Amino acid sequence: MPSSRPLRLLVITYYWPPSGGAGVQRCLKFVKHLGHFNVEPTVITVDAAQATYPVLDESLLADVPANVRVIRTATSEPFESYKKLTGRAVPYGGFANEGKPGLMQKALRFVRGNLFIPDPRRGWNRHALAAVEKLLATGETFDAVLTSSPPHSTQLIGLELKKRHGIRWLADMRDPWTDIYYYKDLHHTPLAAWLDARYERQVLTQADAVLVTSPETKRLFQAKLPALPSAKFHVLPNGYDESDFCKPSQPPTSCLRITHTGTITELYRIGQLLTALATCAAAHPDVPVQLRFVGQVSAQLRGQIERAGLLPITEFIAFVPHDKSVEYLLSASVLLMAIPDVPRNFGILPGKVFEYLAANKPILCVGPTGSDADNLLQECGAGQALPYQDAALMLETLEALVAQWRINPNLDLPALSHTRYSRRALAGELAGIVE
Repeated sequence: MPSSRPLRLLVITYYWPPSGGAGVQRCLKFVKHLGHFNVEPTVITVDAAQATYPVLDESLLADVPANVRVIRTATSEPFESYKKLTGRAVPYGGFANEGKPGLMQKALRFVRGNLFIPDPRRGWNRHALAAVEKLLATGETFDAVLTSSPPHSTQLIGLELKKRHGIRWLADMRDPWTDIYYYKDLHHTPLAAWLDARYERQVLTQADAVLVTSPETKRLFQAKLPALPSAKFHVLPNGYDESDFCKPSQPPTSCLRITHTGTITELYRIGQLLTALATCAAAHPDVPVQLRFVGQVSAQLRGQIERAGLLPITEFIAFVPHDKSVEYLLSASVLLMAIPDVPRNFGILPGKVFEYLAANKPILCVGPTGSDADNLLQECGAGQALPYQDAALMLETLEALVAQWRINPNLDLPALSHTRYSRRALAGELAGIVE
């Protein structure tokens, strides 16, 4: 890459520290490392005092390089009205924090799906566009603009900038759009669904490059518009930041600890695994087993844990800052992840899987075989997908882990085969796309 002038990239993202959770990590880590590849990012985001973030994590502010310019804007969103009407927090994670919806929640989902297209955060767009126009009016130029979503309304900012200025545009799609697994829960009318799909097609067609996080999502988008060149779509997965894993692994010697971090609900179908774990624990009383959940766990899933008889050996820990979450990964024996049992789930590749890999632990993954997650785990030698109903394979896998733990309670994997998924390496790939 030429060393004379840095490439200037405008990054437009709703989620930015002090926002916490999975949505903020991707752009934050890109921006953190792009300077190493002669790319100078400028970030446009929402004023934290006006934003609606699912969780806060002030610790992530330390990852923002001091020389990166961050421009925060006002926003216009309806979420305060939602909280007043329902007395609940704004839903997130595919409504994972809502529990079983009542009539009010169903009605508001209908309103959200039909009056706020693509989503209620579209009210931020005019403020973000005004900030970009102000920069351009002063003579500033950018080699490219990257818009990251969800919220997918952010992509409409890129669409408008492309129309007004012809600026080179990278649409970063962290999740599918009209194919996201909870889309049906928004109760779109045919007209609203048509308009949403039209926005999606416009973005895919007009963007100069479309970045996706998994091969299956690339196939999904390409199937919508097969006439588009395959070279437009780039698989740039999420990853892990090496600097987050500078502390040593400390697996417990007093128990076999199975840890899950992040949001999990009954949609993840780990019921058979819970039953198999209860059977395995009862068969091997000499091997203490502990199940630990760090983050949001739905009430229905807590009920499944109780019915399996695992409540006495289960620990629930509320949301923690990201650095603390990494510590919980490093203090586990085995890590648990699951892919939601929903249509088109073969392309679901949770961002957490890369941090799981960086922790270098065996991974129990409940999900479809042959999926992108299954292929990644097998590529890195960290495990394989356990089909939702295959109780025999789950029990066999748990029995093998117990046998290994008896010999040596440190089950850490011997090889490091995941380094190409470091955030720095992925930022290098993004720099190549920008160039």
